[in-house]
Amino acid sequence: MLLKKRLKRFATVILTRTFLLCFNSIPRRAAMAAGAFIGLLAWRLLPRDRYRINRHLKAVYDDSMSRREREIIGRNFFVHSGKNLAELIRFKKYFVTQIRALVEVDGLDHFDTAHKRGMGVFGISGHLGHFELMAAMMNSLGYKAAIIGREMYDKRLDDLLVANREAMGLINISTTDSPRRILKWLKAGDIIGALIDTDSIRVRSEMIPAFGRLSNTPIGQSLIALKSGAALVPMACVRISNDRYRLIIRPEVTIEPTGNLEEDAVRLTRKCTIALEELINTYRDQWIWLHNRWHTQP
Repeated sequence: MLLKKRLKRFATVILTRTFLLCFNSIPRRAAMAAGAFIGLLAWRLLPRDRYRINRHLKAVYDDSMSRREREIIGRNFFVHSGKNLAELIRFKKYFVTQIRALVEVDGLDHFDTAHKRGMGVFGISGHLGHFELMAAMMNSLGYKAAIIGREMYDKRLDDLLVANREAMGLINISTTDSPRRILKWLKAGDIIGALIDTDSIRVRSEMIPAFGRLSNTPIGQSLIALKSGAALVPMACVRISNDRYRLIIRPEVTIEPTGNLEEDAVRLTRKCTIALEELINTYRDQWIWLHNRWHTQP
């Protein structure tokens, strides 16, 4: 590894540990303000990300959205991300005593209907709002939850994230783990959170329309659901006024199987993508527009 990259990663680890100490030593209101400041600072210091956000928003919304509106969405995304980081860092110490009470749940009956079948549930979501809080909240409601997550580029940072999840009672499943581990978890009737909104070469994917353009989209969760009988339930945890949260749960996504597993998985994933798009369109400034959703070409 190049020395410059090693030094950058080392600095990131030190900065993260400093944040852990600082954000857990101040009141929540101050932590949210500090997180917002960090987000605004990043927005100013990262012109490449500003460019990407503007480009992707323009590609999706074209002339229906002005440049000024795109800038506001991008800036607000960074502010939300800074606040989410501050909240995430405080999970281990304050989730039970402070954070959990700030989350209102909308649509839990949809989830319960699917969960009662006992075949397991995929919580279908994306990088929208505070997805780590979504998983922690479901676990606190009495459901056993696991998260399928890609390992971070630095093992030290990955260890910190996994430790934080485990402190919330969550199980961490890597994208490199065997599908048998996922099947075992689902057969026990438990929940797995799956993020399906990024272009990744690490998981089984197919070209499926997202915002009207073919996008490399994970379909592994749909293949497993069709084989195992697990439910696919779209959900997201978004920030609302006064730095509170709303956990939104939509009705289960289903199709009428044709017997062609591959084609059925694509159809099922398409319906999940549409459900997720509806949530993103409602909370546009809380989705990760800086990610190139359409990097892989058909």
